[in-house]
Amino acid sequence: MVDENSYVPPAVWAWDQDSGDRFGNNVNRLNRPIAGATSERALPVGHHPLQLYSLGSPNGQKVTICLEELLALGIDEAEYDAWFIDIGEGDQFTSGFVDINPNSKIPAMVDRSGSEPIRIFESGAILFHLAEKFGKFIPLSGAARAECLSWLFWQVGSTPSVGGGFGHFYAYAPAKIEYAIDRFALEVKRQMDVLDRRLAQSEYIAGPDYTIADMAIWPWYGGLARGEIYDAGEFLGVHNYRHVQRWTEMLGARKAVRRGAIVNRSFGDSSNQLRERHDASDFQNMIQEDRE
Repeated sequence: MVDENSYVPPAVWAWDQDSGDRFGNNVNRLNRPIAGATSERALPVGHHPLQLYSLGSPNGQKVTICLEELLALGIDEAEYDAWFIDIGEGDQFTSGFVDINPNSKIPAMVDRSGSEPIRIFESGAILFHLAEKFGKFIPLSGAARAECLSWLFWQVGSTPSVGGGFGHFYAYAPAKIEYAIDRFALEVKRQMDVLDRRLAQSEYIAGPDYTIADMAIWPWYGGLARGEIYDAGEFLGVHNYRHVQRWTEMLGARKAVRRGAIVNRSFGDSSNQLRERHDASDFQNMIQEDRE
């Protein structure tokens, strides 16, 4: 057990490459104090206009849910290839990925539908790009548009306290530090209360209509509400947020949400994993393979 009071910061911070967490030997491929590529490798390119390079984590699910919702509306131009990025193996630090996202985080996308490829990185930016491109899941103007964008960027700004804060110290850190866990648990519960109060007033996050704000928030906070993220449902008392629970179940019943949630997924039940997605038939093929 690490003594919480034993650490005195040095005058100048230095990177301890031997420090670790549950990721063990992969820690130096996941976290570094420098940016840039560590290896030369081009990314694959499929046949569809939209090329997604991602992982089925909550941040990745936001984009695949949006794409599946667009396809469910019959928008063929939203067809996409979803390539698996194995962050445990350092795929995010290859030259091809860094060319698309210099921050080396999933998801990243290239839109090849125009005369010149367009790179888009950061999940919020990708959702906004898709909503604007196809004119769906975002109000066109006025107060409704402002509400949608406000909640979208609320998620972008708030969720690091869930993942990098609470999740790290509760589930991944090599020692359980009471102060750190309490600090971030307090903030996560405050955020859940923000959502619960909002959803007591509104069917969806941004109002009466389903938008990219819901798609951004559901993978993280819906996952918390179901007790699936960090196995922390009981600890956080998620059953108390009944309006979040109502909304979580409503979105989880959507076919496109269920599809998007399993794309690029490499963990959990094998029946909920579609490592790569290149065609709608891949979902049916996955079910058939799982039954064999």
